[in-house]
Amino acid sequence: MSGTPHPPAAPPPPSTILVVEDEAALRRVLERVLARAGYRVLAAASAETAYELLASEPADAVLLDVQLPTMSGLALYLALVHRHPQLAGRIAIMSGDAEAEHVRSWLEHNPCTVLKKPFDLREIVEWARELLDDSDRRSGNA
Repeated sequence: MSGTPHPPAAPPPPSTILVVEDEAALRRVLERVLARAGYRVLAAASAETAYELLASEPADAVLLDVQLPTMSGLALYLALVHRHPQLAGRIAIMSGDAEAEHVRSWLEHNPCTVLKKPFDLREIVEWARELLDDSDRRSGNA
């Protein structure tokens, strides 16, 4: 038995969530809330930035606004799942108009979590915990 104690195992790195929201104030609030909940947060104000960011920084989940300036969040969702299939089932869309015909129609073919604006910030943290913390336990990472 050696007298040198083994250092404790390093904790697993936090799960990473990409927040795609063009409204700067809301994006900052979401970043803060998720970071305080223990997640690593990447942020993008546009679909293009989000797409480029994921090419170099993998994310475990994506929180995606439907109304983005140059590309619909719904179109970005499809592009992300096509390029990063591991994100399927790990993207939630945020919408102030989730009942709009085009959104409802899209959801019929692309079921995913919808967080209706205005939302309680606890809903965001609950979504992240249910998705990421539960899947970490199932895969033995926590």
